[in-house]
Amino acid sequence: MTEFRPEPPLNLLSPVEVRASLTALGGLLKACVEEGAGIGFILPLSLERAEDFWAAQLPAVEAGSSFVMIARQEDEIAGVVMLVLAPQDNGGHRADVAKLMVHPNHRRKGLARKLMRAIDHLAKSQDRWLLVLDTVTGDRAEQLYPTCGYRKVGTIPDYAYGSHGTLDATTVFYKDLR
Repeated sequence: MTEFRPEPPLNLLSPVEVRASLTALGGLLKACVEEGAGIGFILPLSLERAEDFWAAQLPAVEAGSSFVMIARQEDEIAGVVMLVLAPQDNGGHRADVAKLMVHPNHRRKGLARKLMRAIDHLAKSQDRWLLVLDTVTGDRAEQLYPTCGYRKVGTIPDYAYGSHGTLDATTVFYKDLR
């Protein structure tokens, strides 16, 4: 494995930094869900519940099986993305890209694209070359991922409840970094 260091405004958080950033990460999650992001939460979402989500990620970050990368703007966390290494014996070449979020106040600045480029480099540094992700069908992210080199696999109808409590389809993507 090679060492990975993202360039500013990106930062790969250590477990200590994740713990210190729980309120900021929770605020980002809450703001994105309130804007309609389909990232696993239903409204209303309390800040406490959003912080609890990030706190629950700490054991995996501490174990080195999950990574949290942020983008900073004006000294605040403006975006985040996670890389979750596949834990299976037969999955040592793959990882999931999860929880890509950019705060509504910081969208249209290229942060999502920067985070996605950096996640590729992080995955390679972990000897992972097959990346998988899914997004709500029809969401703005569905348009982003192909421009980042992801290929659409297909759509699963009624996959999960969206933030407003209605069932949404999900679109699955993958990227081969070889």
